[in-house]
Amino acid sequence: MPTPFTPIVAGLPATIPFVGPEAIERRIGRGFALRLGANESLFGVSPKVEAAIGAEVARAGWYGDPEAFELRTKVGQSLGGIGVDRLVMGAGIDELLGVLVRLVTEPGDPVVTSKGAYPTFNYHVAGFGGRLVAVPYRDDKEDLDALADAVRREGAKLVYLSNPDNPMGSWHEGAAIEGFVQSLPETTLVVLDEAYAEFAPEGALPVLAFTDPRMVRLRTFSKAHGLAGLRIGYAMADPEVIRAIGKIRNHFGVNRFAQAAAMAALDDPAFTTGVVTEVGRGRADYAGLASECGMTPLPSATNFVTIDVGGPERAVALLQALEAEAVFIRMPGVAPLNRCIRVTVGPAADRARFAEIFRPLSRRV
Repeated sequence: MPTPFTPIVAGLPATIPFVGPEAIERRIGRGFALRLGANESLFGVSPKVEAAIGAEVARAGWYGDPEAFELRTKVGQSLGGIGVDRLVMGAGIDELLGVLVRLVTEPGDPVVTSKGAYPTFNYHVAGFGGRLVAVPYRDDKEDLDALADAVRREGAKLVYLSNPDNPMGSWHEGAAIEGFVQSLPETTLVVLDEAYAEFAPEGALPVLAFTDPRMVRLRTFSKAHGLAGLRIGYAMADPEVIRAIGKIRNHFGVNRFAQAAAMAALDDPAFTTGVVTEVGRGRADYAGLASECGMTPLPSATNFVTIDVGGPERAVALLQALEAEAVFIRMPGVAPLNRCIRVTVGPAADRARFAEIFRPLSRRV
């Protein structure tokens, strides 16, 4: 029976951006003892978040506010007074990436990214028929000059980068990002993924007063706030871009529990600060462990540490050996980044257990 799929869909491979740890657990027939590969928060949620979710159960039969007005107001206040007309909520950054690609990409249009960068963006580009143009990293960072050159060469209307970066944990100074945006044609939209903003060092983010209409900044409650399972993030952009997003977004995509939890998270900044502080300690622990094992830890401004283990063959072997020990990590999939493994920072007990497993493995793999 012939299917009615569009040519774009019919021509796509049956793949997903990430194989989830649950799928791996089903394959190997047991659960992971340490889940250190998805860059989730392993520190739980604020007690205020728990209370807010519990209180919302009585209203589970109601739709969430499609405008998320109260949450947008609170987010804007937390960012120093950004108006609600510059903010839109989404079911995590992943959903917002799809909306932004759809906003400006027609079949065949070039879209610029980095080779090895966050693959969900590429997934959306393929799904809407765009033509991905990827430039290599330079010194384990996204190459701003190469990205800008590709945009101008291809006449691209859309370019993606993350800062701080996934999967390498690297970052550019905020001033460099501002200069990058200003160097691009007026017709190019910059998607700046700031999922790890809370972990970034001072000066690593563009100042909030920098409001170039070509830039869309994406942030999330998945990392420092611990709400990855509830799927909630937001975009900051020029009001004209926000209005355009409103024409095509899923207006009921952010559920009541997510909105209530996000507002409660913002009401407990001390909890978030504690998570960020402990992640900083954990990054230092992982860096010391990697050095002890003769490997090179890369500087990180995220909630994970990327470790250069010397080559892709050893990276794969370590990944598989850790899997056999019920430890879930990931590795970048594109050369030369694939000489590395990537480990999420968890609580002190998780870090100690990982070190116990990793030390002997590093000597024999």
